[in-house]
Amino acid sequence: MSVEELLARLVGFKSVVGTANAPIVEFVRSYFVSHGVEPHVLPGPEGDRSNIFATIGPKDQPGYILSGHLDVVPANEPQWLADPFVMRMDGERMIGRGTCDMKGYVAAMLSLVPDLVTMDLATPIHFALSYDEEAGGRGAPHMIARIPEFCAPPIGCIVGEPSGLAPVLRHKGKTAIRLTATGKPGHSSRTDLGLNAIHMLRPAIDAVVDVTEALKTGPLDPAFEPPWSTMQIGIIRGGEAINIIPEHAFMDIEARAIAGVSPDDLLQPIIDQATAVGLSSEKLSSYPPLAMKEGSDLAVLMETLSGKPSLAAVSYGTEAGLFQEAGIPTIICGPGDISRAHKPEEFLTRTELSDTRALLLRLAERGVA
Repeated sequence: MSVEELLARLVGFKSVVGTANAPIVEFVRSYFVSHGVEPHVLPGPEGDRSNIFATIGPKDQPGYILSGHLDVVPANEPQWLADPFVMRMDGERMIGRGTCDMKGYVAAMLSLVPDLVTMDLATPIHFALSYDEEAGGRGAPHMIARIPEFCAPPIGCIVGEPSGLAPVLRHKGKTAIRLTATGKPGHSSRTDLGLNAIHMLRPAIDAVVDVTEALKTGPLDPAFEPPWSTMQIGIIRGGEAINIIPEHAFMDIEARAIAGVSPDDLLQPIIDQATAVGLSSEKLSSYPPLAMKEGSDLAVLMETLSGKPSLAAVSYGTEAGLFQEAGIPTIICGPGDISRAHKPEEFLTRTELSDTRALLLRLAERGVA
């Protein structure tokens, strides 16, 4: 199966974040097995979705992890010109949900399997495929915690999020929370007898706006755009009808922090304010920042393999910080451009896909005995 055929097969699975992923996991598992590799299928606590971890080469020797996620964001936008879960060609462009973010990288990874099993690898290659990355990296921590069971401590990890195949050294950390208000319902003509849950959110909304403005003054890191930590309210929902006093309302807030700043710490004053006015809070997701040093062994290696200088930082987040937090040197390097992700008519070019496969093959060939 060619790398393009693999990508088309992967796009064909509607592996939307937050949903069961057994079909795509079984496809990947069977693909490994067909080449004599027995992967570890690692169910998460949700019970209906799994991570996959596999190794080619000696498991008792340090090697490299190739990391990708199998989930994609929904594709409900009306601007799609055809079924987003059926990959189609338009010249050089391979169009479909997940082609760029990040099933293209996953296809390049998997396309190496037939080559790797024929090599006498002294340095193993590990495949780490996660679920629910698009929900704040919910799946990867369960897999990362079990890596010591499966192999020697890895030399490094390459997370293939879209970077134009340039190595990326840093990204911000992120935490998302939900604040929930419970009021007292009633007829809207007698607001004096009820308690409006939506109105209860106002102090927390004001607090978020105040913090958002204050963050612009620093601390600053010029490697990022914007160079400060950020916070925003992404969702507010509540109420049933215009003439009913809302009993329930919630809002989701995210904080993205530059390295050295904790997103949890940024959110704590908001949580304190919310608790003081009777709101409840829960953490939805969290991942740490990535902070790789210039000139590190992994950075130099990926610059050599890609032929491109490292980028100091990107604004989007990835699972890379989770691997680094576990003590594994980690860098981002994947095909495509993040500006195409999460949009209608998402695409990856044929050249980008073939270049990714070639880069990863060069990495593997360095480890031949």
